[in-house]
Parts: sequence; structure tokens; C-alpha cells
Amino acid sequence: MSLKPPKKSDLNKVWMKKKPDRVIRIHPEYHLIVSEGTDTEPAYFGTIKDIINKQYPEKIQLDVSGAGDNTISLFTKARQLAKDSANVYRHVWVVYDTDDFPAEHIDRVVQLCAENSSEETEYHAIWSNQCVELWFLLHFCYMQSDIHRTKYWPKLTDCLTKIGAGEYKKNRTDMYQVLRPFMDVAIVNAKRLDEVNKGKPPSKAAPGTKVYELVGMLKPYLPEE
Repeated sequence: MSLKPPKKSDLNKVWMKKKPDRVIRIHPEYHLIVSEGTDTEPAYFGTIKDIINKQYPEKIQLDVSGAGDNTISLFTKARQLAKDSANVYRHVWVVYDTDDFPAEHIDRVVQLCAENSSEETEYHAIWSNQCVELWFLLHFCYMQSDIHRTKYWPKLTDCLTKIGAGEYKKNRTDMYQVLRPFMDVAIVNAKRLDEVNKGKPPSKAAPGTKVYELVGMLKPYLPEE
């Protein structure tokens, strides 16, 4: 038996309607998160995955992959993972940093996500200009200055030290737990940046991040701290 949920276009067909001797299994909504990074993002989103998959197994299920690719190749990897899966992913989230990659590659991912989205599967370009550490920093303050990504790390260390959470390192595995109490602040700050960057392509929206869109969709399934 296929584990794929029925297509929306099939739901009203006679053969899909419930009969007295037939029970139609309701499948959870599947999400695939594919990140450029192999440590920082998988650790952060992996914690979210563990929480949600455990508490809502029949409603929503997440898969997380640290692909180690970037921009266009990352999208290609995400699309292939979705294609090869036994599950039909309702949402595929392509999470990447702009870093110093060519502007045309950074912006092309947004176009590819739009071109490949369908009624069945929606692709999302979740970019951060310049890096995901901007999303982390927005938990503590609003920042509109375009600084080099390496300067986020000492700023994060200062913020984390003030709350007794120690030094920031790229391979920290507890960033979700540390940042969770400040998630609402980060979403507000990221949305504010998004308004400032309105109309700009990702390559020009510095600083800026779309991580709040992914976290905002999953937030209703996450316990309050």
C-alpha cells in the first residue's frame, strides 16, 4: 500500500469517499527541511523536528537533511530528496546562506522554488543574508547594519553570555533550547527587516532572513517556554 496521502484533486471523487466497510487513513502533513550547513542548521531544526514528530505524529512530520550543497545545487538536492521519498512533502524548505556566492545563484533559488511549486508540493527559499547567525542574533536585538557574517559570532557570544549561556560556536547543538524563550522577538525583528528589504532580491537584502517564515509555520506545534 502506498504511504502517499491523496491528492487534493482526488478528495471529492466517489471512489475516495468513505464507505461503511472502508476506512481511509489520514496521513500527516510532511515537511522536508534541507539546509546548506551540515552542523548549525541541522542541529537547530533537528531539535524542532524531534519535538514536533514526537508530539504530533499523526498531524505533522518533519524530515531534516544537512546537504552540504549551496544555492542552486542545494535546491537540486532538495528536489531530488523529495522526489525519491515515499512521502509526499507538502512543503520543502530550502535553507541557505548567501555568503559570498554569486548574486544570480542566490536569487535563482527563489525562482526555482516558485517554478517547481505545485498544488501538491510547495518549495520555499529560506535564505539568510549573510548567514543563519543573523536569525539567532535577532532573538536579542533588531539590527539593520550590513556587517560581515564573521562579526555576528562575537555579538552572539556577548548576548549569550549575558543570559548565562556561554560562548557561541558554529557546532553548538543547543541553540534551539537557548533561543526558544526569545522566538517571538526574533520573528518580529525578522519581519521588520523584511519590510525594509521589500522589493529587493535576496542578494541585495542585507541584512535579511526568511527563517522566520519556516519557524513561524512550525511555532504552533512548539511548546511555550
